[in-house]
Amino acid sequence: METQTPTQNTQPPESKIAVLRSILRSIQSQTASALTLLEEGGPVGDEARRLIGAAHAAPTDVGGRVIEGVFDGQHMTGSDGKQYHVPPNYASKSKLVEGDMLKLTITPQGSFIFKQIGPIERTRIVGELAQDSETKQHSVIAGEKSWNILTASVTFFHGEPGDEAVILVPQTGPSRWAAVENIIKKTPII
Repeated sequence: METQTPTQNTQPPESKIAVLRSILRSIQSQTASALTLLEEGGPVGDEARRLIGAAHAAPTDVGGRVIEGVFDGQHMTGSDGKQYHVPPNYASKSKLVEGDMLKLTITPQGSFIFKQIGPIERTRIVGELAQDSETKQHSVIAGEKSWNILTASVTFFHGEPGDEAVILVPQTGPSRWAAVENIIKKTPII
């Protein structure tokens, strides 16, 4: 059986440096030519400037204002310091966890479009579904810890107090809210 050895570049280092220098000079020359075309104006320069301006003026495909922020279990705290309510159905369906990075696009018509752009590391925990009799707030209890969960998740999975719940929480640091991954019924649905 014939073995192949990788080909080695036998070019001396000085020669490689000369080639790199030549490539960089070529790039520099091409950049200078492109800048000259832009600065001259006329049809080519005007069109290039128009395209560059349009690219900077259109922050999103749908237009509008874009704000990035961090999900806290119910809201997104934006980079502008304001809190934006995240629709519970979206948070539940997307299994958002405290600390996830979101992008909010506010369209010219006033619609809010959320998108998860940076999920944090998660840990899966199994606990028991509970509900506060006064506030009706749902939670999951596992050991000595308790996490609030969105009612939308409980409704989707037809959960009831006492059911087993699989939740997602941030891998590092404490959290008050959890995302519901699944609910296992204590008694079968008939």
